[in-house]
Amino acid sequence: MTDRPAKMKDQAVAALCKGVRVPFSPFLNDMRVKRMKEARYEGTEIAGALSIVREGDRVLEMGTGLGVVGAVIARNAKPDAVLSFEANPSLIPHIKELYALNHLTDRMEVRNQIVLTGPDQPSTVTFHLRSTYLASSLIKSDNRKTTPVDIPTVNFAKLVRDFRPDVLVIDIEGGELDFLRHADLSTIRAMVIEFHPDHYGREGAVQCKDILRAAGFQKNSDVSTRFVWTCERRDFGAVPPDPDSGWSREIVALKDAFVVPPTERKHVQTTGVLTADGTSVAHGNLWRSIRLLTVAPFRPAEKETTILPGKWLWGGTLWRYFPHFVTESITRLWALAQLDQSDFSGIIFVPKNPNVEGPPPSFQRAFLDLLGCTLDIHEARSPLIVENLVVPGQGFGLGEISQGTPEYRAVMAEKFASTVKPHGPEKLYISRSQLGPARGALLGEDRLEIALQAEGYEVFHPQQHSLEVQIARYRAAKKVIAAEGSALHLYAFVGKAETDVAVLLRRESAATGHIATHIESFTGAKPLLVNRLLRMWQRLDTPRKRLWIGEPDFAATQRDLIAGGFISDGPAWEQPAQADLQSALGAQYKLVTDTPRD
Repeated sequence: MTDRPAKMKDQAVAALCKGVRVPFSPFLNDMRVKRMKEARYEGTEIAGALSIVREGDRVLEMGTGLGVVGAVIARNAKPDAVLSFEANPSLIPHIKELYALNHLTDRMEVRNQIVLTGPDQPSTVTFHLRSTYLASSLIKSDNRKTTPVDIPTVNFAKLVRDFRPDVLVIDIEGGELDFLRHADLSTIRAMVIEFHPDHYGREGAVQCKDILRAAGFQKNSDVSTRFVWTCERRDFGAVPPDPDSGWSREIVALKDAFVVPPTERKHVQTTGVLTADGTSVAHGNLWRSIRLLTVAPFRPAEKETTILPGKWLWGGTLWRYFPHFVTESITRLWALAQLDQSDFSGIIFVPKNPNVEGPPPSFQRAFLDLLGCTLDIHEARSPLIVENLVVPGQGFGLGEISQGTPEYRAVMAEKFASTVKPHGPEKLYISRSQLGPARGALLGEDRLEIALQAEGYEVFHPQQHSLEVQIARYRAAKKVIAAEGSALHLYAFVGKAETDVAVLLRRESAATGHIATHIESFTGAKPLLVNRLLRMWQRLDTPRKRLWIGEPDFAATQRDLIAGGFISDGPAWEQPAQADLQSALGAQYKLVTDTPRD
């Protein structure tokens, strides 16, 4: 053992660990002192804690040991407070001495209590002291000699209410499984936790990790091992964009921000914007309805990044598929009205599908040009450190935000396609018939087209025309009927309040509601939704219901359009024979009786 006379302890320092002076104590030996001096003592726990604790945080530490880990956190990460709990009463005086020696008593406190969760909590529990403090535990798992002591308990839920911790640091020698089973972690942003499978087996360790994952925590592999996890709830505090208030209407400017692209094509992707210290920037998130589609990444190592000089605008996720480009890749361009484009080097996007390369679709540039945006598109395919990054909130999208923020609606009304004049007929039918069934179709649409042409409607296939031609047609029309689809999102940006719009549903989907909200909010006209699906036809090669094809009730659709003033009264439209519909679809489809809901 390494020790010194009591009269020297006030001044004597055994080791310096990341700026923390560690006083001599009976619990130090030469190996521990050496490891502290080399910053290897509890090295994984310390590295993990320093990666997640932010200035101003409140840290709850369970299993303080000698107090070194908590003190290193307090000194280096500068949290507001660190509240520590240690069950071993013999360690408490030495922990307090360490705090005092490093002038940390103003923000650090240690208590000789055990933190418990769950119902029927006892006032005390038995703690088993061993010859080495590192092996002392609530669990007596073998026949080695221990000294049992009764230690008072404290309820975790009460601690959360009173102390309001942001971060947990847990090293409680096997007690973590019982703790996690009953803990409400909803207010905790991050934690460092050590697992002890020698107490509860491999299955217990798996349970611990599953509990953390189910609570929304993600392991940071850069500072974690098999038995010590540093993890964060990457969506912590995130809320969907609100068209009326909050982050969707705000712009933040960042210095040396990280832009981290996704590594694979998935529905929910790990990608986004981080501040220079690795904090997730909520303004950079992409939401679809109430679901967050971009999970915040961990900060990449500097050697993995490229520095991008200049000033850039954050664009978000860049789709190559027009329906999602026009709803989810343009959601931040409202900021252009408030910024001087000459100050910017371009717009940074991350790809939706990082596996697809090559030139971007022409409609991306065309849409930006119509908005008066002269900035170049930069698609980040590897992590960047951006010298200056301006991040507008998501002012538009799918869900409640389909209304658009006031700023977004104003930009589209004032800037978008301002030089495109109305040109075309007064009656327009926007068709999907030439997209093919794989893109989702209204079954028998070619027969609807014939009936509508007889009523004076021009059948318009938007994918065959430039954006300028599409917009000119939409602005000229006084009556628009459309098979439900993404063309109506473009229409919503340029349509007029006096134009009557009817939408023929081809499926039961939340997407229809987004389209209707978009049209009404941006044009001021509420569309007529014609929901007359009679049957659905299923593709045999996929279970995805959104790819089923809707067969409308032709006579009922006609009646709704007559009642809405879109067509005149006349002989009832005949329903196509099922054999004819099957022949048109081919053998890869079969008739089903229910209607799907996305």
